[in-house]
Amino acid sequence: MAEWWQRTGVQLADGLARGEIDAEQVAESVLTRIADREPALNALWLYEPERVRAEAADSRVRREEGRARSRWDGVPVTIKENVARAGWPMPAGTALPDPPRAAANAPITDRLEEAGCVIVGATTMPDWGMLSSGVSSRHGISRNAWDQSLTTGGSSAGAGAAAAGGYGPWHGGTDIGGSIRLPATWQGLASLKPSEGLIPLDVPYLGRAAGPICRRVEDVAAMMSVLGVPDARDYSTRGYPAMDWALRVDVSGLRVGVHTEAGYGLPVDPRIAAAVEHAAELLRSAGARVERVEPFVTEELLSGIDGFWRARSLADLRDRSEAEQEWVLPYIRQWCAGGERFDGAQTVRNYQQCAALARVTRAATAAYDVVLSPVAPVLAFPAEKPMPQDDPELPMQHISFTLPYNMSGQPAGTINADRADDGRWIGLQVSAGIGRDDLVVGLLRWFEERLPTPDWASVP
Repeated sequence: MAEWWQRTGVQLADGLARGEIDAEQVAESVLTRIADREPALNALWLYEPERVRAEAADSRVRREEGRARSRWDGVPVTIKENVARAGWPMPAGTALPDPPRAAANAPITDRLEEAGCVIVGATTMPDWGMLSSGVSSRHGISRNAWDQSLTTGGSSAGAGAAAAGGYGPWHGGTDIGGSIRLPATWQGLASLKPSEGLIPLDVPYLGRAAGPICRRVEDVAAMMSVLGVPDARDYSTRGYPAMDWALRVDVSGLRVGVHTEAGYGLPVDPRIAAAVEHAAELLRSAGARVERVEPFVTEELLSGIDGFWRARSLADLRDRSEAEQEWVLPYIRQWCAGGERFDGAQTVRNYQQCAALARVTRAATAAYDVVLSPVAPVLAFPAEKPMPQDDPELPMQHISFTLPYNMSGQPAGTINADRADDGRWIGLQVSAGIGRDDLVVGLLRWFEERLPTPDWASVP
């Protein structure tokens, strides 16, 4: 029988409901796992074991008195450090002094507390979330749970390491260009970047989304059932129809697009392309109609958005004194400096590439129920590297498959598709039309039953 820290949230909820275990025992199992792995993984920013124990004790009492807040009362969860919890500092990965403290919970935190979940802690991120790694001026380096020499991916770096490392079953991340899906793909996990506004944010921003990173698809669905609730604090949210998280999907007759050439960016590793093609063939054999999606990402689109982000982060950097700017990671400072190339007019033109990418993404994918693609064109790189590319002067050429769905607002999830001979994981991205998040998650489950699944009992 698997240790309790290895169980899915669904299994834990069932065990708690049947009285096979209580929330305090679950929490102690997770705390023991964290004590064993955290010195190496460096996944947690805020972590107070006694607070975790107190929350677990409260959950136990609620269940004993028949006052469980939900099916999920007592299930452990982590939240990313840029997701507000009242009173917690939010440094956004930087070593800048006096980080702001959250005055109130974010909607995500409220939903988890209302469900009775035990919040284990806040997970690490790189400086301002603008790296696809776990390199941070404040935290140092967060490391891949399978191989500490490799990157976690980012910017939901600690969330990915905590999920793969077994710090409980549920982990929340945020994503503006791939920050949920990259940590998932490089650590064999399942994830979802939801439709725009489906999970409400207290600080919505163009392309930004929050979503689950988990070991199993059933936990992605379970988290979505808790978090995908409208909240007036998110002015970008919209009225979505009720989602069916029962993980049922009939693939016969499904219109499937296969997108293995982005059009611009780093070349796709042949091992990754082969994994995507294999997944497409599984659907074809099951009766789906599979067609090729032509490349649609251009240098102008990707470089423009990268340029806008540089200018935005440069403004944040300049809000600090010259002395304080030295606290920010050198790679990020150099990347921000690239924003000095753009005057106001060009910054507006760069911003307009966000809408342009949204239009071409929706147009390119409109004919399909789902589109399969790589998550990233490259396999996991060394943990010490901030990015797959060493040169901060270059645009982010590794997000050509993930960024389009942030801009278009469409859901995009990931599942493990294969493993390279050297042990590195290969992820598959599944996207669909906006509001079809349940179709994406259902298909992730379909693939989970047919593609190589990580043996989570063997993670170090």
